[in-house]
Amino acid sequence: MEYQSHTLANGIRIIHKEDSFNVGYCGLIINVGSRDEKEDEHGMAHFIEHIIFKGTKKRKAYHILSRLDDVGGELNAYTTKEDTCIYAAFLKQDFERAIELIYDITFNSIFPEKELEKEKEVIFDEINSYKDSPSELIFDEFEEMIFKGDPIGRNILGTPEQLKQFTKEHVEQFISNNYSTNEMVFCSIGDAPFEKIIKWSEKYFGTVPLNNNKAERPPVGQYIPQAITIEKDTHQCHVAMGNIAYDFTNSKRIGLHLLNNILGGPGMNSRLNMSLREKNGIAYNIESNFTPYYGTGVFNIYFGTDHENLMRSLDIIDKELVKLKNKALGTLQLYKAIRQLKGQMTISSDNRESLMLSMGKSYLLYNQIDSLEKVYQKIDTLSAKELMEIANEIFDSSQLSYLIYK
Repeated sequence: MEYQSHTLANGIRIIHKEDSFNVGYCGLIINVGSRDEKEDEHGMAHFIEHIIFKGTKKRKAYHILSRLDDVGGELNAYTTKEDTCIYAAFLKQDFERAIELIYDITFNSIFPEKELEKEKEVIFDEINSYKDSPSELIFDEFEEMIFKGDPIGRNILGTPEQLKQFTKEHVEQFISNNYSTNEMVFCSIGDAPFEKIIKWSEKYFGTVPLNNNKAERPPVGQYIPQAITIEKDTHQCHVAMGNIAYDFTNSKRIGLHLLNNILGGPGMNSRLNMSLREKNGIAYNIESNFTPYYGTGVFNIYFGTDHENLMRSLDIIDKELVKLKNKALGTLQLYKAIRQLKGQMTISSDNRESLMLSMGKSYLLYNQIDSLEKVYQKIDTLSAKELMEIANEIFDSSQLSYLIYK
């Protein structure tokens, strides 16, 4: 992947990949998420992601929403536990329009009190929609269980009780304390020369005062495996099980990504999908996930099944985990697994919006971007022995936690 980079005087990093397509993509990724909130700020990062669209020094909410929509573009944002992103898709001739808009809503929002109160109601509805969806809620509650008492364990949305307390002053204080310019990356892909990207970035983002206030994230507390069953009035049982895992700097994370893909990745031929759904027909949705964080990570398996098939499903999953721990992949199995993961990555990289966001996140975390070829080389070096060692570490039955909705 050919990309070009530049750092503004205030520390904001710029990363750009030029291509010749008619559609461009850009975004600002900020290394701030729900994990960075104090206890009385729970939900603040996500709340800010909502209310930056509600008015700036020169635009009302309608004009913000219409600025790109009027020319067929799209403006969006998201919040995770560790970052916030404002991004856009647009026709190539509207590159500067998109950059200026992202700058304006990020750094010039005025947070009108009336709009703040309206948006709280929107987020209350969002919280309630999660409560009505046990297959989504269980992921949040599982991480809350395994990271008990730690900020990384709290859900991103916050609580209605806490949100009600937020004022404009609270919002501005959180931004001042956490939106450090040296923790921001502006990323873009599109038909624009890098010289113009720098010019526009300097024109807008270059005016932002330097701010390095963000505190370093404290280490996560000791993990203690748990098993909790919660009675819920649901048609199915919902189960999340798993363990803490590698952080984003650990070299073993690549092997766990491959193992996760074999076990319960998006392919229909994943081992869990084949054993629970295809062979036995006892689960409609079965998946596994690995999420590396700063200083820690999470591996989990999720499935939903009828109450009478709960123990049978758990037994089948246990057998699949034991196989990966006790039986090394054969040469052909390893080759196929590696080829599948590389194929999925290549197809994903063809989505330019996804590529832009991935590029920005990589630059935010590592200050570099590995080409697909270099990532392939790392995957190709994985051995069956290494994968077995990782499986025995992460899939250790004595270290697995369980959260069950019955």
